[in-house]
Order: sequence, then C-alpha cells, then structure tokens
Amino acid sequence: MRPILMKGHERPLTFLRYNRDGDLLFSCAKDHTPTVWYADNGDRLGTYRGHNGAVWSCDVSRDSARLITGSADQTAKLWEVSTGRELFSFRFDAPARSVEFAIGDALAVITTDNFMDHVPTVQVKHIAEDLDDQTDESALVITGIKGRINRAVWGPLNRTIITAGEDATIRIWDTETGKLLKESDKESGHQKTISSLSKSSDWSHFITGSLDKSAKLWDARTLTLIKTYVTERPVNAVDISPTHDTVVLGGGQDAMNVTMTDRRAGKFEAKFYHKILQEEIGGVKGHFGPINALAFNPDGRSFSSGGEDGYVRLHHFDSDYFNIKM
Repeated sequence: MRPILMKGHERPLTFLRYNRDGDLLFSCAKDHTPTVWYADNGDRLGTYRGHNGAVWSCDVSRDSARLITGSADQTAKLWEVSTGRELFSFRFDAPARSVEFAIGDALAVITTDNFMDHVPTVQVKHIAEDLDDQTDESALVITGIKGRINRAVWGPLNRTIITAGEDATIRIWDTETGKLLKESDKESGHQKTISSLSKSSDWSHFITGSLDKSAKLWDARTLTLIKTYVTERPVNAVDISPTHDTVVLGGGQDAMNVTMTDRRAGKFEAKFYHKILQEEIGGVKGHFGPINALAFNPDGRSFSSGGEDGYVRLHHFDSDYFNIKM
C-alpha cells in the first residue's frame, strides 16, 4: 500500500472530511487555509482563503455545494465549494471549534471554546438556501459544559446533539429544547480528554478517541458502551470503516515531547482494529509526528491521515485488506 503524500499545508493538520460521493477530500490545518483535494490521486483542487486563525474542523453539504469551517479567529464560515467564494461568516465571542451540517443541510451545529470569561457553548444555526436570508442568529444555545467541547455532532434524525470534550464526558442533548438527555458513565467512560468523535455511516453508533489511550464504541441513541479498543498511545483521531468491520485509531505523544524520543518510540502510526473482536489487525506507519486527523473514504476502499508534520497521506487499500479473515 503506497501512500500518496499531499503537501499543501504549512502547519499541523487538524481535521479531514470526505464529501458524500467520496471524490473530494477537505483538509483543515493550523495555517488558516482549508484545502480541497481530489480523493483518488491526491491532486490539490483549491483552497478557501479568508480565515486568519487556525481552522479546527469542517463539514461539507450532502450535494457538495457548500463547505462550513470553524476557526480560532472566532468565526465559522460558509463557502461555495466549487469557486472558493466566502458566502457568510458567523461571528462569535470565542474560537469556533467543531462544525457539522445536519441531515438536510438546513441546520449546522457549531461549538465555541471557553475563552477569557466566556463559557463554552454549543450553538445551532439555521442555514438558509438563499444567502440573502442568512442571519447570524442562533436557533439554540447550550451551555453548562465544563471545559472545551472538542466535538459536537448530530444524532439520528437530527433529534439529538452529541458532545464530547475536555471533561471526558459524552452528553446527548435534545435539539428542540436543549435539555440534557444522557451522560456517559464515569466508570465505563473515558478517564481523560476526548479528542475525537466519529459516527458510523448509518449514524447508529459512534466512536470516541481519548488521551487515556483508548477508543470506545457507543450506541448513538442509548449511549450504551459497546466496545473498547486499548492502545499504548494517546488517541487524537478515530474513524469507522463504512464497509468493513474495522476501526482506525491514530495519535502519538504530545508534540512537545516528540524531539526527545526516537521516531519509533512516538508510535505515530494509524492502527486498525477489528470492530467486533477489538483485536489489532494492522498498522500504517509514515507520519513524522502525531496523527491529528483520520478519515475513511465513503466507499471504504481508501483512507487518509493528517499529521502534526503538515502532510496528508492518502492510502488506497491493497486486496489483502479486503480478504482479512478473523
């Protein structure tokens, strides 16, 4: 499996997202400029210029017409995917971290960080079809979470919002009322900051990765813990294969400790685990630094990883991968 190295970012990667068709890959990094690539050969298609802070996450609409990005410059921006034109900018009092479109692309959930004396929030915005109708107003604001919210995603049928972050607790909220419906159990849940969260393709379950060196699989409706994958490094990024019973975890030690250790000691590889049996089935090395972002292509035939080293690595699976027998 020979990777395609995609060099377009000058700073560490933060997030990767494929569009629904799987032909485009969007990458975010700390260098202010989200980038779109062809997902089959890794050619750079274009960039989205307008942020002046690190871009923490992005999402693309179902028809691949619009992109939303959340940035440390205290804005979340809507873009036209095909032209790179900025369509609208949502302004906040704090850095915007996690962004995601709802089913139907008429709503977006955006989280803001705890900054100065502002508490972290989860905000739902209406996304207008006609840009002239677009406003900055929030349809819902959820507060009361301690510590930074690293990810907020929509639950099944847009009825809930699932949040996870620094306080190591996963919470499910009602999207109509903003009421807290469920919280993850302290005993069976993560013990340290949850760095990443990714949903299955049918939204029925999701996986979380944490600095406590584990990833956990949860039921999206009941918040029942289904599986735990134990590894020997902090987990920064996770994803679930859309076609096979595999999950991928990536991470590594803190960037500030990297120079003190051997490249092999940092464990900067993407590790694959069997989703059901929880056993490790393989790994892909290559990044010279922790992996910060991972994404499976929706067709399940390739995946990409983004690292602290500023590279995106695109891997098309060999036939061996599809014939793994457990």
